[in-house]
Amino acid sequence: MAKTDIKKGDEIVVIAGASKGRRGKVSSYDRGAERVVVEGLNLVKRHLRRTQDGQGGITEREAPIHRSNVMLASLWDARRAKKPARK
Repeated sequence: MAKTDIKKGDEIVVIAGASKGRRGKVSSYDRGAERVVVEGLNLVKRHLRRTQDGQGGITEREAPIHRSNVMLASLWDARRAKKPARK
């Protein structure tokens, strides 16, 4: 297990993948698998089996993202402020 600075409730920025550049709040962090779940990001469709109550169908939920693909928003903002603008 690697030491991390990401905790539940932190604001992060996705730095790689389909949601690159988007911000969100960490809702859970799995230290063993080194994966974070971010509110409103990396949504996948989940097919639920119908129950006796009649509940079922297709729902959307957040899927975990590997910690190497996210960065704390404060570090991201500091890095963007230090970098000169490209022409």
